[in-house]
Amino acid sequence: MRKQKKVILITGASSGIGYNAALILAEQGHRVYGAARRVELLEQLREYGVTPVRMDVTDDASMVDGVNAIIDAEGRIDVLINNAGYGYMGAIENVTIAEAKRQLEVNLFGLARLTQLVLPYMRTQKSGRIINTSSVAGKAVIPFGGWYNVSKYSVEALSDALRIEVKPFGIKVCLIEPGGIKTDWGIIAADNLSASSKDTEYEDAGLRMARLLKIGYTSNFLSNPIRVAKAIARAANSRCPKVRYRLGAGSGLIVILHALLPARWWDALMRAICR
Repeated sequence: MRKQKKVILITGASSGIGYNAALILAEQGHRVYGAARRVELLEQLREYGVTPVRMDVTDDASMVDGVNAIIDAEGRIDVLINNAGYGYMGAIENVTIAEAKRQLEVNLFGLARLTQLVLPYMRTQKSGRIINTSSVAGKAVIPFGGWYNVSKYSVEALSDALRIEVKPFGIKVCLIEPGGIKTDWGIIAADNLSASSKDTEYEDAGLRMARLLKIGYTSNFLSNPIRVAKAIARAANSRCPKVRYRLGAGSGLIVILHALLPARWWDALMRAICR
């Protein structure tokens, strides 16, 4: 039986997980709108039926315009996939408050604002689905990942509260919690960590952590982003989706260890990584 065709908006669709998820959902016959700041990077998806949308999740006007354009064209939005995000790593002492605010603006407040914009339409429809890309970094803290951890812990909390609030309107909320996924995220995060640690008291430990990130994200140990994209598609299509989809290299082990180990043991393990 063919799945019901849905109108889907996905942010961060220009690369990695978002790109693959947009492609899979379009191939399944859904009406997919892929959003990104650099809309030219979405042109390759157009041939598969994805409609590019220029949207910056730190720019309210672009989000309002994007949602209005989809409503004008389709009359509804069935699924919102909040996938846009990035990781800025560095010691709490070194990361500027301006950069910390930008991390939260992209990973948390942009997600929240776009959710606010689509909810009135979903409530009117008495149906809808919101899928938020979180991370195991929203469950366990890693060295030099403080502000990224803050953003993902916040996505977890916001999604849990939202799920309870919108259930009476027929709207479901799902979380995607990837572990180690082979994308450019780790390389960018490593470069940010190297830059923020240079010529500071944290330089040696920061550079060691950056090297480990680059080794990990260029190895074959990490999971393919297509695996996460398929999980997003399952969350979008399932009549009874899971609350959380946790997958990817190390995702289960990290969360279990963080939950079971005493805090001092976890801290010692994390410090050992940077030695």
